[in-house]
This record gives sequence, C-alpha cells and structure tokens, in this order.
Amino acid sequence: MNGAVLDTGALIAVERGARALAVLIGEARRSNEPMTVPAGCVAQAWRDPRRQARLAAFLRQPNVKIVPLDDQDARRVGLLLASSRTTDVVDAHVAVCGQRLGQLVVTGDPGDISRLAPTVRILPL
Repeated sequence: MNGAVLDTGALIAVERGARALAVLIGEARRSNEPMTVPAGCVAQAWRDPRRQARLAAFLRQPNVKIVPLDDQDARRVGLLLASSRTTDVVDAHVAVCGQRLGQLVVTGDPGDISRLAPTVRILPL
C-alpha cells in the first residue's frame, strides 16, 4: 500500500469503530504508511469533540496528514468539477488527493469518486 486518502464516510466509520478500517489504520501505522485526510472531510465529520474520541485520536496519529485545500489543489478541483459536471468540492478534493499522491481512496461514496477519478484505486466502505 502507498497510503490512503480517507473521505468523510471513512472518518465517520473510524469514529464508529468499524473493524475493517481499524485493521487498515493499524497496518498503515505499523508500516508508517501515510493516511491523508482532506481538511473538508474533517469539517464534514467534526461535530462534537466530547463524543468523538476515536476520531480525535486518529487525527493525532503521526502518519495522518490533514491536507488543506490550497491554491494549487483548488484549481485542480475546479477543473475536475468542470470536466465531470459535478459540484461537490469535498469529494473532488478527495479524488484530487488520491490522484496526486497515488493513494488508495477509502470512501463511503465509491460511485461519486470513480465518476470524478476513474483511475483512482477505491476501497468502498
């Protein structure tokens, strides 16, 4: 594995303690594989830190990187949205991160991501 990009659905699954995700996260931690989280996904999932201990702990792990939507990615996202005729900026940022980093995308929306980036490897939840 070359690391993974986690979308909002994956973050929610982390918080709920989904077994398959716990295994993936454990393997990534042991092999020091990067886990990438677009900042928009954090914004969509972060609701009550007092009740989101698993998610907070995951986001603090040293191999987890929260990626901002910077100028360069924002332009890529815009072009991707235009070419796919879609409007979800967060999904498009997930797809852009997966493409740019060559990472597996862990997603609750495999159809949306594959429409945006047909060549990205996807692990559906």
